[in-house]
Amino acid sequence: MSELQAIHTKEACPVAGPYSQALLTPHALYISGQLPALPSGDLPSGTLAYKTSLCIANIRAILSAAGSDITRVVKTTVFLTDMKNFAEVNAEYEKHFGVNGAPKPARSCVAVHQLPKGVEVEIECVALPGGAGSAAAAGSAEESERRVLDH
Repeated sequence: MSELQAIHTKEACPVAGPYSQALLTPHALYISGQLPALPSGDLPSGTLAYKTSLCIANIRAILSAAGSDITRVVKTTVFLTDMKNFAEVNAEYEKHFGVNGAPKPARSCVAVHQLPKGVEVEIECVALPGGAGSAAAAGSAEESERRVLDH
């Protein structure tokens, strides 16, 4: 592998500008901020919990495309346009990160004036490469997919 490998998957929302969905290095996977969008790029309506689950579904798809999984995420940054939404985002976030014995990643949460395409939440992360296919990650991914579909 070269030092940098751009990661792209049609299973996650397309990028909204001139950047990669993610960059894989020998030591880390850097995932660009994920919007609450479908792989088609459409921005569905719904609760902020649902929109948060869509951001995480996109992260999962990119992790998978890079050969990693959600248990390997070491740092996330959550961007919100209004901190009044902090609790609702946290309630959904904790269903996905740090489950099945995996450690919770380090995290920052930042309030911003606005986000691309007028969305209310965006999540970016850094993960360790590799580790895809573990039983805990697979079960967690299936459960996450069911939650997204149930909203």
